[in-house]
Parts: sequence; structure tokens; C-alpha cells
Amino acid sequence: MRRVVITGQGTINPLGHNVAQTLAMMREGKSGIGQMDFQDVERLSVQIGGQVRGYDPQAHFSRKQLAMFDRFTQFTLLAADEALSQSGLEFTGELANRSGVVLGNSGGGMNTHDESYRTVFEAGKNRVHPFVIPKLMSNAPSSHVSIKWNLRGPVFTLAAACASSNHAMGQAFSLIRTGQTDVMVTGGTEAMLCFGGIKAWEGLRVMSHDAVRPFSKNRSGMIQGEGAAVFVFEEYEHARARGANILAEVTGFSMNSDAFDIVMPSQEGATRAINDALKDAKTNPEQVGYVNAHGTGTKVNDRVECAALADAFGDHAQNLMVSSTKSMHGHLIGGTGAVELLACIMALREGVIAPTINYQEPDPDCPLDVVPNIAREASVDVVVSNAFAFGGLNAVIVLARV
Repeated sequence: MRRVVITGQGTINPLGHNVAQTLAMMREGKSGIGQMDFQDVERLSVQIGGQVRGYDPQAHFSRKQLAMFDRFTQFTLLAADEALSQSGLEFTGELANRSGVVLGNSGGGMNTHDESYRTVFEAGKNRVHPFVIPKLMSNAPSSHVSIKWNLRGPVFTLAAACASSNHAMGQAFSLIRTGQTDVMVTGGTEAMLCFGGIKAWEGLRVMSHDAVRPFSKNRSGMIQGEGAAVFVFEEYEHARARGANILAEVTGFSMNSDAFDIVMPSQEGATRAINDALKDAKTNPEQVGYVNAHGTGTKVNDRVECAALADAFGDHAQNLMVSSTKSMHGHLIGGTGAVELLACIMALREGVIAPTINYQEPDPDCPLDVVPNIAREASVDVVVSNAFAFGGLNAVIVLARV
């Protein structure tokens, strides 16, 4: 099977409006979480989140475009622009036909839903904007990326809750590796920070009111974020022939289902996903230097993930560096795995391990090196990115230095 590499990356998220800003914040261990600002936020019991600050849609898109682009589509297009500019690719002729898009998303155009419900229920109007459906549909970002850059191969969107991005990137990897495509634009996006989006999550009682503290004994829950991260996955020989700057190699992927519970995670499923991803990558556990954990900051999820890591890596688990960048950018739900992959690439290319900030108290149930509070310099050759979602859906990606 063919090798797959990453030749472009782009993002806009609570830590920054591009990759450079985002990685700077990760290196410094700074948080992008703060007081949220949108209509009726004062009616929420949870009023903090990882909101993209200083973002002006009108600075990037025309009025006509904004009538068609929900916030999650806007984020995707900006991230894709950065990633594709870095890649240097132009999609014409046969390459356009053998290039596609697969993105992860969970909530769809949540801001458009919120606005439209206000229009009909609160304002009492009987009509909504004619573009509501194409604006809120989950595949809108993938389709708009395809249209803008002339990507004529497979184009689709995956919804797998909090593992959506990893599932999408895994499918992009498989499409190239098996020869069905040569280039795939992939990653994930989410923009659920609106009254309806947060109010629904409040009902689950998994949200923190102050900070995300993954793996810390006094952790109190997750905090939501928004944004997108997009990557260019490319067949290795194709990238090498054109002299592309290769950021990392995607070497393995696995996905499975716990088949256990709709919200409670299973250690067995998570362990199996990690083991299968390493097997797919033909990588021994001892070769892995860093794991970007799912690390939501909820009591159960962190405990189960730590147990799965200990089970999958055995004695080597004590040598692993494990961190959760959700402590800085929040949980982007369907987009979170993509933003986290930025930290994985940084670890491989720069030798900087992003920290788990807000860590205060060791937890006997999480006896791992969680890189507490301060980034660390370390040379690693292989990294793993975990994503474990509601519905018992697990997706694990393995990257290696090229």
C-alpha cells in the first residue's frame, strides 16, 4: 500500500487565527477559554467557552457569501486556505479528479439553526431565509471547499460526535493509501457556541463552570470550543516528485465501536483502538513518544482513557508523555481531533510537547506523565492521537516523523 504524508495545515480556533498563533499559545501553555459573547449568554449556567476572539466575518467574506456560509463553514474555508496555500498544490486536469475532501463535523450549522428558531418562534415570523438548508447542512463546508479549489474526487462529511475529525482523517488516509485518490483535504470543524448549542449540552451535566483540568483529581468537566483545522494529505511519491515540504507521515489508523453505552466509555474499546492503530502502523508501543489524549476533563472519561493507555502500552506507559490540549482550546466536539493533530505535528517537527494546563492535583487513577502546565522539549519519532466519542465510537491516528 502507498504511503501518505501531510503537506499542508491550517486552522482558526480559540488559540489563534492561524497555525503559527495556535502553536505559539500551545508552546506557552496559554488558554483560549474565557467569557462567551453571544445573544442570551446570560441565560446560561455555563458562560465560558473557547470562542474564536477578534474574528470579523465581513473581513473575509462578502455579504453574498455570508448569506450562504454558517460560522462552521467560514472557519473551514479559512483553515483550508492556509493549508492549501502551504501545500502549493493546484488542482487541474487529472489531479483535480483524483483529489477530494472529507471533513468531520457533529453539530452542522448550529448558529443557523439558532437564528432560524428565533425567527419563527421568538419573532413570530412565518418565513426564513431561502438558504437556510444549504447553510446549515453538515456537508456544506466540504462542498464549499470542493467548489472553491476544484476538487472533483470523493467529497463527503463524517459525523461521529467527538471523534468526527479523526474518523474523517482516517478515511482520507485510507482513500490515498489504497490508490483511490492522490490528495485529500481533511480535518474537522465545529461552531456550536450559541444559546441553543450550549443549553443542550448543559442538560448532560458534564460541563465545567470554571476551567478544564484533564487528569487532575479535582477536574470538574469539559468546556466547549469552536473552530476548524484542515490538512492536506498527499501520496508520498506524488509529494516528493514535486518537492513538497512534508510535515509528517500518517502511518496508521483504526476505528471501532464499544457497542456498550451511548455516553459511557469502554476501556476495552479504547484499548483495542490504540492497539489496532499501532498494528496498522507496524509500530511497537515502545516507539511511541507522545500521545495527544482525548482528555475531556470529565471524571469518567479521563479515568477510562488512562486505564486504556496503561493496558495498551504496558510498562512503556510510564515513559510516555500524554497531554490534553483541550485544557487550552476546549472541546471542539466534531472539530477537536483536527486541532489536536496540530499539537502532534508540532511534537514531531519542533520537539515541543504541548502541556496539560490547569493541572493541580495528581489522581491515582491517572498515574501517567501528563506534561503538567508547562510545555516540554523532547525529541519524538512517533505520536498517537486519541478520539473517543459518545456512541462508543473510537478513532486513533498514528503519525511519524519523515
